[in-house]
Amino acid sequence: MAAPALWWCCCAAEAPQGRAESGAADFRPDPVSRPLARAPFCAIDFGTSNSAIALPDAGGMSLLPLEGDEPTMPTAVFYFAQGPHDADGPPRAFGRAALQAYVDGHDGRLMRSMKSLLGSDLIGRQTEIGAGRQLAYADVLAGYLKRLRRQAEARLGGPLERAVLGRPVYFVDDDPDRDRLAESQLADAARAAGFAELAFQFEPIAAAFDHEQRAEREQLLLVADLGGGTCDFSLVRIGPARRTRAERRDDVLAHHGIHVAGTDFDRRIALDGPLRALGHGALGPQRSLSQQGPPREVPSGIYHDLARWHLINGCYTPAVLAEMRSRKVDYADPRLHQRLMTLLQHHLGHELLNQAEAGKIALSNGAESHDFDLGLMESGLHWPYGREALREALFADLARIAAAAHETVRRAGVAPERVDALYFTGGSSRLGALVDAIAASFPGAERVRGDALASVARGLGIHALQVFA
Repeated sequence: MAAPALWWCCCAAEAPQGRAESGAADFRPDPVSRPLARAPFCAIDFGTSNSAIALPDAGGMSLLPLEGDEPTMPTAVFYFAQGPHDADGPPRAFGRAALQAYVDGHDGRLMRSMKSLLGSDLIGRQTEIGAGRQLAYADVLAGYLKRLRRQAEARLGGPLERAVLGRPVYFVDDDPDRDRLAESQLADAARAAGFAELAFQFEPIAAAFDHEQRAEREQLLLVADLGGGTCDFSLVRIGPARRTRAERRDDVLAHHGIHVAGTDFDRRIALDGPLRALGHGALGPQRSLSQQGPPREVPSGIYHDLARWHLINGCYTPAVLAEMRSRKVDYADPRLHQRLMTLLQHHLGHELLNQAEAGKIALSNGAESHDFDLGLMESGLHWPYGREALREALFADLARIAAAAHETVRRAGVAPERVDALYFTGGSSRLGALVDAIAASFPGAERVRGDALASVARGLGIHALQVFA
């Protein structure tokens, strides 16, 4: 039997109508529809935070709803410690159900950001998933891709064995060997998931495809992929003469990223806002005459853990609860301690962090103030938070991200004024303050809004039509 095909072929289809920012789940090449190949195919954006899949239909490509009407699914798997195995392994939940299982405190192991494993030797290792059960990291990746494939097959009503997968320009910076290893590991996981024929396309090229279809001249496009864990930038050359080129690696002039993004904003806002209503930054009792110095600040460790999504459940253990009960004497205002204990006893940490994210979005997009409703911790409790407070909390992070965008262009040897357009995608692209901070370095560039979570999948779908249809 011949080995499964793995090949690079990069060219774009005709332009879909409308911008990716329209939010529509389908996109159609124009002016004519393409006949479907006998063997179906798909395009997969296997993202660090969220994933999506595009499928062919009679008029082009459509994003497959993965959870209800949602075209994206968190790249997350929760393996339950208890329960029988099936043909695919231990009992598990995917996407939002996986995150909810973790929030609800089920015994098991949550796996997120699996893409970051690519290029490392961890892929071949076993990891503990609960109750003494072991699972290879490679099987975790393959299992998630298999879930996407099966959902697509359910929609198509038949087997699906061909796929275009997105990949970053560099899985691993400044290490070509590990970068090649990462692509090979992803290909192996896709084959293990049931895909026999694979093609790859660069994620920034895919994200830029929509804009390229409308470009009437060659342009320099800075793609800003602003996610939850990282902000990645790629300077890409696009234009009418480049749409049908098979190899687009040389069109990516520079790539740079920074591990500061949306979850860091949520953490800073939580600490600077609603967690202050629970005692963060508060002072302890006035010292006696025999003691020297002003009152001490209450211990802050618990608040920093509550501001990190993956550490919150660790705050609910009996040992932590006992310790925090003993800390009542450290608070000058006992109400602050009581609010904190209510949050811990009723497992409200994730709810508070969700509120921080909602406040971030509201204030970043024009609201003058945001009122955090903390009534679950104390009846009638509210904590106001204004745009100026947001600006101060995020100033350093926004400056670092804007500097990373500027650095990307510098690495390409291009003056900022030569950048023709900025293409914003990723979940954090919905934050006006972040977009403004980046755009300030490129005053002459057009701002183009892609689909916050699905631009790459849409672009990969355009590419898949050219490769497989």
